Amino acid sequence: MNLDLKGKTAIVCGATQGIGLASGIELALLGANVTLVARNEEKLREVVETLDDSAGQLHRYVVADFSDHEQVKEAIGNYLRLCPEVHILVNNTGGPSGGPIAEAEADQFLKTFQMHVINNQFLVQSVLPSMKKEGYGRIVNIISTSVKQPIIGLGVSNTIRGAVASWAKTLSLEIAQFGITVNNVLPGYTETARLYSVLEMRAEAQNQSPKEVAREMAASIPTRRFAKAEETAAAVAFLCSPAAGSINGVNLPVDGGRTESM
Repeated sequence: MNLDLKGKTAIVCGATQGIGLASGIELALLGANVTLVARNEEKLREVVETLDDSAGQLHRYVVADFSDHEQVKEAIGNYLRLCPEVHILVNNTGGPSGGPIAEAEADQFLKTFQMHVINNQFLVQSVLPSMKKEGYGRIVNIISTSVKQPIIGLGVSNTIRGAVASWAKTLSLEIAQFGITVNNVLPGYTETARLYSVLEMRAEAQNQSPKEVAREMAASIPTRRFAKAEETAAAVAFLCSPAAGSINGVNLPVDGGRTESM
């Protein structure tokens, strides 16, 4: 099985924690040059030094806040002028705060759409010329199992995550002819900061302790446990590899089997 990413360059967004960071680590272990993107420069400096460089890789970072589209455009534009060759793009952005969809304000939808769909579109348009030239491209979007099964209490997130999945499927049909695949990884309950914020929100709403809520949530998963970030990252890394060249346009849940649809 060809998992070798030596000589390939990857941009990984939301890369200082959770699944984004774990994805950067896995891609580096497969030999890729990894560029981490996030808003916290101090944290970026710390984590970029931890990436494996045993294959002679050169790892970098870009400071960009995905809530500010103009800043993202400037930061990524500056990076690509210096490092134009990109083979892999991992789109990963934190979701909005929870709450019933009936209570959500229009601005919440607009802001989240900008952060996810518009930023993803800009990033893809920025790296496509390089991927087409190289005849190799892997675009992986880290979304959520809510694409298949909406999650109660995450109305805005469910809506926009679904839009990202539809955007990605359409894109996958258009650019596969150039050797570029587009796939979505759908994490379920995963041990990240995002999960713990959801636990706190549900605990307050249900007048329970976070530990009680966590126990109930884990019981709803066939594996009876939350996924680890590195398990989800392993799926991301595989989809970025040469071995996954004919996997295109799929939504891949990494959720211990919790999603009930096929």
